[in-house]
Amino acid sequence: MKKNRTAQMMTNILTVIFVVIFLVLAGRFLYIQATGEVEGVNLDKLADSRRTSSYTIKANRGSIFDRNNMALAQNRATYSLYAIVDPTFSPNPEKVLRHVPKEDVQKTAKALATVLDADAAKLAEAMQKGIDEGKFQVEFGTVGSQLSQQVKNDIDALELPGIQFNEEAKRYYPNGTFASQVIGLAQRDEEGMISGLTGIEAQLDDQLQGEDGSISYQRDKYGTKLLHPEEIIQQAKDGNNVYLTIDQKIQTFLEDAMSQVVKDYNPERITATVVNPKTGEILAMSNRPSYNPNDLGDVENWYNDVVSTPIEPGSTMKSFTVATAIEEGVFNPDEMYQSGRYKIDQIERPVTDYNQSWGTISYLEGVQRSSNVAMSKLVWEKIGPDTFLKYLKAFHFGQKTGIDLPREEAGKILFDYPIEQLTASYGQGTTVTPIQLIQAATAIANDGKMMKPYTIAKIEDAASGEVIKETKPEVVGKPISKETADQVLDILETVVTSEHGTAHNIYNLPDYSVAGKTGTAQIPDPDSPNYMYGHENYIFSFLGMAPKEDPELLMYVTVKQPELEPTESGSAPVSYIFKNVMENSLHYLDIQPDKEKEAKAAPTVFPAVTNQSPTKVKEKLENNGLQVTVIGDGDTVQKSNFAKGDQVVASDHVLLITDHPTMPSIHEWSQRDVLELAELLDLDLETMGNGYVTKQSVKKGTEIKEGTYIMVDFSLPNQDTENEKEKEATDESNEDSDG
Repeated sequence: MKKNRTAQMMTNILTVIFVVIFLVLAGRFLYIQATGEVEGVNLDKLADSRRTSSYTIKANRGSIFDRNNMALAQNRATYSLYAIVDPTFSPNPEKVLRHVPKEDVQKTAKALATVLDADAAKLAEAMQKGIDEGKFQVEFGTVGSQLSQQVKNDIDALELPGIQFNEEAKRYYPNGTFASQVIGLAQRDEEGMISGLTGIEAQLDDQLQGEDGSISYQRDKYGTKLLHPEEIIQQAKDGNNVYLTIDQKIQTFLEDAMSQVVKDYNPERITATVVNPKTGEILAMSNRPSYNPNDLGDVENWYNDVVSTPIEPGSTMKSFTVATAIEEGVFNPDEMYQSGRYKIDQIERPVTDYNQSWGTISYLEGVQRSSNVAMSKLVWEKIGPDTFLKYLKAFHFGQKTGIDLPREEAGKILFDYPIEQLTASYGQGTTVTPIQLIQAATAIANDGKMMKPYTIAKIEDAASGEVIKETKPEVVGKPISKETADQVLDILETVVTSEHGTAHNIYNLPDYSVAGKTGTAQIPDPDSPNYMYGHENYIFSFLGMAPKEDPELLMYVTVKQPELEPTESGSAPVSYIFKNVMENSLHYLDIQPDKEKEAKAAPTVFPAVTNQSPTKVKEKLENNGLQVTVIGDGDTVQKSNFAKGDQVVASDHVLLITDHPTMPSIHEWSQRDVLELAELLDLDLETMGNGYVTKQSVKKGTEIKEGTYIMVDFSLPNQDTENEKEKEATDESNEDSDG
């Protein structure tokens, strides 16, 4: 009886326990059914997520174009390779194999290796490791990433089971090293988004980015879309397209010329900018060192020095000192002054000219010769320092231009002490960025109206083509009158045309008149409070405008510390860039040449020249309007391409062969002139092409003898080969240093 009671009690207890458990479970099921949640997790959503695939639809980053719709930066599709190694991904392997079977690893690896030029053993090892660790898929690192469309197509053609690709965009720059510090650089960040880092890419990153979309659909456990997938698509919005003021053709002229100067002179730095002075549009801008954004090897210089690196401008600053004096009515070009040295009581050491033997000259000649004394006297005795400072500020020196490029720096007007007030007049002490000087110079080239420089022409919606934003030319000041601007242009033209001019026979163009100013700025010594010394330790520059009467283009070039021959001037690399780019660009823009072809003068009788001093003969012939080239540095003339009694006219080119002939620079010589030279010296001449000389195999100054071999390339004006012309080192002026 006792055992029966105990058994009955245990039965009752277990029954109660089971009932309680049942009620708890039933209550839980009812709760879950009613609420659809477990520990705060919505079961409907969980189930939906388990059977739903969601993908991001990446927005395309907007493209960057030049003013003529040529792509400068755009997205390019690349692919990353992966292998599915999970057998469950092939539910029916006898019919469709959707993964890489263990037994096919070696075969698959060998096939991939032939296309990827990779190590088959390493590819096989990666797949085998994934299989052993039970992974779903395996990626192959660098060797399997950023693959081109062609490589993807080649792998697809192998029809390898389980081999798949992810498509991703890469920023691509079709022109390589081409305005790279203007266009900038965009790269993929840690989140997989392409973001702008420098240049326009960074400046307009928010406009170029776009907005990602998404797509979701229901699928089975193998990833196959269901018959009724309840697909939801949110379309991506691509980034906006940006159109620059840069002209691809003019930029190419500039890039080619700068690359040639780097090759020939190996300078520390170069900057060059071409602008439309009537609008402020930047048509070309470049720096050296530069970089190829498609291949970031050893990048020497990320910065756009045109906007980010202030320099002492040197004598190009005298253009604005003269403009100030004219505007104030105190500049008399015919007034005489004593050049050489200028001392006032407020300074310890006098201001000096680089040549102190000119004596008493006119202020016009002082400008032509680039006299520091002339500028100092104008500021101290005629304009007044306070008034001069007002004009410097009116030209917007000492402040940023606001150009639409990142990391712009402002130069600094150094003007606290009398010596600084004098040196500011000729570009020493005070610093400017090239873009500041360019903006100021637009006032001279544009009837006194100073134009804000800009590089962004417009921003367009990529889908509709609707213009979202368009830049209009902006006048940011009028520091001088039209009359003053015209007078300054006239004076700056004489810097190029006058025999006293520092730019004489160096910066003149064949078909267009040029107004301009040279500069030779000292460089502060980083190891001392003084300036650096030496033939090459300067920033050589030129500010030029053409055609002079109504400038269509304005160009500013700086070349820092080029490697020069002992007798070579710093103007050689600067003029090479200016002349090639300016002449070709004006012709490309279909600007009418303003130089009239000179009427043929009456013929004169050629005199006897043999056994005479080449210097005296040259002077006599040039006085008769003839173009004369002396071949060599001998003491007497031995031969000429004209004989005594020949009829000659002003357009004739006279060659005088001395008793010690050396090779001249024959850059831009005609074929007739080259043939005459070869005949006179009995050279072994080989020619290529037609037109005018672009390249010579024997360097200027090389001693030449009978039978010397020389190869000469010719091309017609405005052909692409024009950009490969060798430098013309024919600086026979006094431009060794112009302050």
